[in-house]
Amino acid sequence: MADISVTASAVVASVTALVEHGGKAGATITAGQVLYKDSSDGKLKLADNDSGTAAVRTVYGIALHASLDGQPLSVIKRGPLTLNAVLTAGTTYVLSSTPGGIAPQADAASGDEVVILGVALSTTSLDVNIKNTGVTL
Repeated sequence: MADISVTASAVVASVTALVEHGGKAGATITAGQVLYKDSSDGKLKLADNDSGTAAVRTVYGIALHASLDGQPLSVIKRGPLTLNAVLTAGTTYVLSSTPGGIAPQADAASGDEVVILGVALSTTSLDVNIKNTGVTL
């Protein structure tokens, strides 16, 4: 998969977005990375669509800022998100096989679980609407 290149300093949730505060990072996280919630420790870690562990393929949200292991972390769950990336308006974006990555749905490959992250509203904005489909290509 060809992941989009997110400019971490430009990641901003819209004022209308559903944002969750108070999570804890379970690794070094960068703004714009896709996360899952580890049930063993409750920490947010990098999601991956071809992991052998189902929980790692289940997206919880997208990081809104950088954080270190054990530090607070806010995530967007739904709504417009500026990534300042090269998106294509109308294109559906999914969880990548690169931990924490975002890729166009057309780049999904055999063995990848399809986890829809949202549809691009413009070249810089993703309408986040996470759908963990459970479907593997």
